Amino acid sequence: MLVLSRRIGESVVVGDNIAITILEVRGDIVRVGIDAPRDVKVHRAELLAELEQTNKQAASPTDDIVASLRESLARRKNS
Repeated sequence: MLVLSRRIGESVVVGDNIAITILEVRGDIVRVGIDAPRDVKVHRAELLAELEQTNKQAASPTDDIVASLRESLARRKNS
């Protein structure tokens, strides 16, 4: 990991077409601006982790859902 110190208004360039600029510093909060082409996805890490967890939960059926599906299938067979 590259670690840099930057002041407000200073930037870091990643590759040929991504610029990360420090916009504001207030206490322990830093506002960062990212200038990147539209085809480059930029996401906050915590949102990606949350999305991944949500997707895993959605893909893993709970016991209630499985039981409900079994009941529905059993009723269809008996109809």
